[in-house]
Amino acid sequence: MKWRVIAVLGAGLAVASCGSGGNPFGNAPQCGGNPLAGTPCPDPTPPDPTPTPPEDGPGGLPGTETPSAATPIIRYEDVSDDTGNGYAQGFTFNAADNTYTVDNLAFDGGNDYRKRLGQPVDRLGGYEVYEAAAEVRDPQTGALIPQFEHKLLAGVSRSGRTEFAIVRTGAYRGYGFGGFVMKRNDNFVRPPNPPSGANQAAYSGNYAAVRDFDGASGLEYATGAMTIAIDFNDFNRGDAVKGTVSNRQIFDANGTNITARVLEAMDAKFDRDDKAPATRELPTLVFAVGPGAINANGEIGGLLDSSVIDYNGDRARVVTYEAGKYYGVVSGPNADEVVGVIVIEAEDPRIDGVTVRETGGFILYRP
Repeated sequence: MKWRVIAVLGAGLAVASCGSGGNPFGNAPQCGGNPLAGTPCPDPTPPDPTPTPPEDGPGGLPGTETPSAATPIIRYEDVSDDTGNGYAQGFTFNAADNTYTVDNLAFDGGNDYRKRLGQPVDRLGGYEVYEAAAEVRDPQTGALIPQFEHKLLAGVSRSGRTEFAIVRTGAYRGYGFGGFVMKRNDNFVRPPNPPSGANQAAYSGNYAAVRDFDGASGLEYATGAMTIAIDFNDFNRGDAVKGTVSNRQIFDANGTNITARVLEAMDAKFDRDDKAPATRELPTLVFAVGPGAINANGEIGGLLDSSVIDYNGDRARVVTYEAGKYYGVVSGPNADEVVGVIVIEAEDPRIDGVTVRETGGFILYRP
């Protein structure tokens, strides 16, 4: 097991970044043909020419052992001793007092997550944010024991069919221990083929995320607008999914919008101060498109990334900025909504040697 290193007080991201700084279970640009114009496009090359969706879903996450379209499905982050991923267990929402209980995370205030007095961010992109207690008392001596920073981001759909929850901590120099869960509470009915033969569905909604770091301590947040489209007819060897997360904004732990600071660091990293268009925004996340992205149970999964133009050197080139995976479950008698989680990583342009991880949740609806 790789031991996690606790961050030293004062070594947080806000210092090192050169100025940066309820119930889980609430119109992206079209792809053009010119990536040098800044328009993102999905990768048309299937990652595997003959993919076979596994029984545990295209994302390969643990959870429901015998999933089907007719039953509820729950998926958790895979456990990794090297990173601390997937250690959060027993996500439980307590409706009577609007709190969560999460097991198996050290120094998180006795597993109790709630809206705290003076909490700077308690809602994000239409979803709820809960915090672990900042300190607890030694039951024998009464001495106060400081706790690690833990945040829980949670969402539940309007229908109650789908929900998600994410826990991350900024208390370690590495990513630390955390996890996520997503759940479908009913079934999935594949839409019947219409007379036209084009059996596709479009979904849209909000995206929100918690950002933590490998190489620095601290937490940030992110929001965005998200769309997904599913082709239930093609590819013949497995249905296709495309999606985007656009209009992304980044906030520090106090809720201050720091998007402009991140863009300034990106300008310097990719040498685009005087070479890129004046209007800039964070790059759009784009799903890779290929067969096998959705299975008969209504589970989706695949790769996604974002790209930027790097002006360093003699010739500009398009490079990958962020990369990761998406996971999701489709729900409803008419495939009405999708719940899911995105996990992406990138080199933080503000600090050499630091990687930022963004773990986001989404609940999308057919308009």
